[in-house]
Amino acid sequence: MCLAVPGKIVSVSSPEEAVADLGGIRKAVNVSLIDDPKPGDWVIIHVGFALQKIDEEQAQETLRALEAAARSGEALQGAGAAA
Repeated sequence: MCLAVPGKIVSVSSPEEAVADLGGIRKAVNVSLIDDPKPGDWVIIHVGFALQKIDEEQAQETLRALEAAARSGEALQGAGAAA
């Protein structure tokens, strides 16, 4: 399963590369597919590429949904282990 996640650009080192914060983890990402990347921009990242800019509200909503899905998956695993 492939998943694109929101990240916040922390720094831009070249027209092709930036560092993004993904929930406290900083990763190098390719930003060549988006226009004018700047620190503070929220982007959707998939396999190391920033695919598009999004606003902070969209980013936070997506992060909340991912957290809820993770909690749900953990609950299902815990219920399976108890059975």
